[in-house]
Amino acid sequence: MTFLKVNGLTPGSQHRRCFLDNRGLVPYSEALEDQRSLVAQRIKDPNLEDIFLLLEHPPVYTLGTGASLDFLKFDPAQTGWEVHRIERGGEVTYHCPGQLVGYPILNLRHYRQDLHWYLRQLEEVIIQAIATYGLKGDRVPGLTGVWVEGYKVAAIGIKASRWITMHGFALNVCPDLTGFKHIVPCGIADKPVGSLVQFLPDINLERVRQDIATAFAEVFQVELIEIS
Repeated sequence: MTFLKVNGLTPGSQHRRCFLDNRGLVPYSEALEDQRSLVAQRIKDPNLEDIFLLLEHPPVYTLGTGASLDFLKFDPAQTGWEVHRIERGGEVTYHCPGQLVGYPILNLRHYRQDLHWYLRQLEEVIIQAIATYGLKGDRVPGLTGVWVEGYKVAAIGIKASRWITMHGFALNVCPDLTGFKHIVPCGIADKPVGSLVQFLPDINLERVRQDIATAFAEVFQVELIEIS
C-alpha cells in the first residue's frame, strides 16, 4: 500500500480514508460489474472503506437510464460497436484509451447527502487538477462537466444507492476523439468536445492520473491509500 499525503496529512490522521485502485485498460463490462459489487458490499456494510477506481476503457458508448437514442448517429444493431445502457444519469458518451475515467465509490453520509454538491465536487477535482498545467477549467450554468476555452474536456454522470455513489467522470487527456463524431455527446449539439492534448501537446496521461488523485484527496479531504 502507498499513502498519498495531502496538505501534510499522514497515515492515522482524522481524515476519512479512501482506497485508490489505479488500473490500466479495463473492459467496460468488467468495471461496471466491479462497481456494482463494491456498491452492494457497502450497502450491506456501510462501515467499509470508500474506494476510488481510476482507469481507461477500450472504445465503448454508454447511455444513461433515460438517454435518448436520438443522440446516436448510428444503429447499434447494424454496427459492431460496443454500447451499454446503464444506471447513471445523463445522455450518451464515449470512452476510449487516452481518456482517464474515475469511479468514486463513496458513502455520502460521511460527506454531504446532496447529489448536486457531489457533482460540483467532481467538477472541482478536474478543475484543480488541470489548473496545475495552467489550464482554466470552466463550468457552464445548467450543465454538468468541465470546459476549457469552450471545449468540453470532462463529462460526468453518477448514480447513488442509499447514498453510496458509483459511475463518475471521464477526462479527455489524449484520446482519439473520432468516436465522438458518431454521437451528440451528452446531448449537447452546440458545444464541441476537446481534450487536454490540444492545449498541451506534451501532456502525459500518467502524470495527469497522479494529479487527479491529488486533487481528489484535496477536494474530498480524504487520506488516499493506493492499493495494488
